[in-house]
Amino acid sequence: MLNQERLNCVLNRLNEIGAEEMLVTEPRAIFWLTGKWVFPGERFLALLIRKNEQPVLFINRLFWFDEEIGVRKVWFSDTDDVLPLVRKELDPEKVLGVDKTMESRFLLPLLETGAAKKVVNSSIAVDEARAVKDLEEQAKMRESSRINDLAMEAFRKLVHEGVTELEISDQTLKIYKSLGASGYSFDPIVSFGANAADPHHMPDETVLKEGDCVLFDIGCVVNDYCSDMTRTFYWKKEPDERVKRIYELVRQANEQAEEMLKPGIPLCDVDAKARDLITAGGYGPQFNHRLGHFIGLADHEYGDVSSANHNLTKTGNFFSIEPGIYLAGDTGVRIEDLVLITENGHEVLNHYPKELTILD
Repeated sequence: MLNQERLNCVLNRLNEIGAEEMLVTEPRAIFWLTGKWVFPGERFLALLIRKNEQPVLFINRLFWFDEEIGVRKVWFSDTDDVLPLVRKELDPEKVLGVDKTMESRFLLPLLETGAAKKVVNSSIAVDEARAVKDLEEQAKMRESSRINDLAMEAFRKLVHEGVTELEISDQTLKIYKSLGASGYSFDPIVSFGANAADPHHMPDETVLKEGDCVLFDIGCVVNDYCSDMTRTFYWKKEPDERVKRIYELVRQANEQAEEMLKPGIPLCDVDAKARDLITAGGYGPQFNHRLGHFIGLADHEYGDVSSANHNLTKTGNFFSIEPGIYLAGDTGVRIEDLVLITENGHEVLNHYPKELTILD
């Protein structure tokens, strides 16, 4: 059912950027506003929103549903030209907002009809509203991370002599579903040894060797909401003092960045807290990505924790804190948690231990 509070947040922000109506086309955003999932594939899907009027959902008959969700539905078929139907609902004297996912094959012909006085990218109106999670969303995010913690414990037990990265990753979906998740929030990263120096390494036929690091970057979807966590282990024997020091630098960067979190902190300052520590330890160039990303219905949502983001943290924000050090051809370490900004500080969603751990 239509969530009026969320809709009002978007409409208020829309007014601030000078748009009087908006076509929302991203399926996740439409679900967030209406509670209805529609996966249109190549077909047109849009929710028209404007102040003091009932939203209008343009939807192909292929996705027919009867329930009332608080919107007026405009149905069309594969043989219909949907754009005149959209044009009929728009006011050509008003500024139209569109989101970043609206495809040019629909947008450009619509513009040619004179459908609006002006068209602006108004994605920010939805993105900023979604970045502040309400209490219902917060509960779902906690549950997704709770299950991800359980999954990490199960996945580490898959590590054994002679196993490959692929053999482990191929078992993870079944485990997630047994724990109550509906699927992945992203394909799991399982990296042995030097492969951990590639932050986005995809599992391959690499065979585990004694002394290798074992990096798991994993996330699942529970009640539509995503989780994300990374832990780095070691197989059979302790790493040398150099690698131990790298591990401790990353762990300290993770924990110190988390400790400073509360409402009103510039996100760039959070990134700097972790980055400065790693740089002082001599590995600044080897921390080669931002500190974190926002998360919710998608594993990566609008907003990040980076040197370029001077926005302030807000109560209800969820994002990752994931410093790393990557030595090409050698080894890598990343430790990642999800955090929630609360009224008085923060909450770390992941409770899986971060101390250096030897698997055997």
